[in-house]
Amino acid sequence: MAGKKANGPAMTTSFRQQEIVELARRARRVTVEELAERFNVTRQTIRRDLAELCEARVLARTHGGAMLASGVANAGYADRAATAGDSKTEIARLCAAHIPDDCSLFINIGTTTEAVARALSGHRNLLVITNNLNVANTLAQNPHCEVIVAGGVLRRSDNGLVGEATVDFIRQFKVDHAIIGASAVDADGALLDYDFREVRVAQAIISNARRSCLVADATKFTRTAPVRIARLTDLDALFTDETPPQAIDALCREHGVAVHVAGGRRAEAAE
Repeated sequence: MAGKKANGPAMTTSFRQQEIVELARRARRVTVEELAERFNVTRQTIRRDLAELCEARVLARTHGGAMLASGVANAGYADRAATAGDSKTEIARLCAAHIPDDCSLFINIGTTTEAVARALSGHRNLLVITNNLNVANTLAQNPHCEVIVAGGVLRRSDNGLVGEATVDFIRQFKVDHAIIGASAVDADGALLDYDFREVRVAQAIISNARRSCLVADATKFTRTAPVRIARLTDLDALFTDETPPQAIDALCREHGVAVHVAGGRRAEAAE
């Protein structure tokens, strides 16, 4: 058994776990079922392996498996869209239930924010400003929603609009709600992302909304990224699919950030 440390607590890796990491490097994503069959072990054994690798931040959890954790470059759009897809849908429905009709909102770049856009299909009299062409195309199907698309540089990898022109455009507005995503949430409550141009837009969105919320599945609490967006305590609410780690949960309680967990396992309003 060889000791190993990677962006997290020390762990002991077996030959099988080393092989799992190598498979994740090559394929970007591994599943419990495939690994159990490959190594001829039980699914419970593989889940334990993945849990240890995720705790050490070598891998990051996905629905039914794991993917290679990265603190420098984000995963591809297709991989991100496939990660925790069911959970994102549940989070999106919960978030949309807290957005009233007859309001204005920002929605930024992210696969979870895109799920929120789909969940808003039945809302009426919305004004939505977005730097996400996928969000704009989704909400264009709602005849009761006016969509304003920010200008800027098109990031072809995910149809996001970024850059100073986007920031300047966002600053023209003051809206009721902001729905933002992030690539990672650090243990100290920092919201993190990979592209500093996208981060500048997210910061402008938060500054120009009366209420801001983060939509993030539980995998975001096990990942890291290099650029700081804001602190979770700068926001009003968090929508997620599992009760956050203890440190994050304590920060939210201390600063009055409402935590809403899909499935009703926990839902608290800020004071």
